[in-house]
Amino acid sequence: MSEPEEKPKGDPWHAFGYIVSGVGVYGVLGWLADRWLDTSYLVVVGILIGAAFGLYMTFARFGTGPASSDPLAQTSPPPASPPDSQDT
Repeated sequence: MSEPEEKPKGDPWHAFGYIVSGVGVYGVLGWLADRWLDTSYLVVVGILIGAAFGLYMTFARFGTGPASSDPLAQTSPPPASPPDSQDT
């Protein structure tokens, strides 16, 4: 018969691109801020923020993580309540 359709996994190169571009863009912004403010630590801050944003974008794009194997973690609809009987 027909097999259940699986959710597409996603391309790992997209995840790699999100992280590398986040580090690159925010690293360059940190370097520019270092040059403008005459400091030496903002490039590191920019790289860390870029890595964090890249990881956030990766999880937002590709899902929340592995599926839980705990049967109690699966949600099911609550049981239907009996109808209210009004005797008049």
